[in-house]
Amino acid sequence: MPAQVEQIAAIDWMVRTFYERSFADPVLGPIFREAIHDFEPHVARVVDFWCDMIHSTKRYKGNVYAAHMKLKFEPEAFDRWIAILESAANDSLAPDDAAKAARIANHMAGSFKVGMFPFTDKDGKPSRNP
Repeated sequence: MPAQVEQIAAIDWMVRTFYERSFADPVLGPIFREAIHDFEPHVARVVDFWCDMIHSTKRYKGNVYAAHMKLKFEPEAFDRWIAILESAANDSLAPDDAAKAARIANHMAGSFKVGMFPFTDKDGKPSRNP
């Protein structure tokens, strides 16, 4: 099997593993079950995203931030997202690719948190509203 096909297959496995674990998670499961209605096309888009991020394939067309802004995430959900993604990456990808996916995911989570929760409430917790 050519290397690129193996890389895509590994990323597909990572994405499916991530969602299997996320749907079973008490924090992420309800969020994703509410948001994802057409699973296979969704997986294909996410695989394209990670192929582009890890291997610069230019397969992904879209705005990943805009898509995630619609989710009912709270700040603590990002910790679950990172843990599950890193676990899926480590179980599915070559070590260098898993490390790259973890770096990208951590950067995304930090950026999303800042964008989604630009304020703090009276108790100093991140908030979507002033």
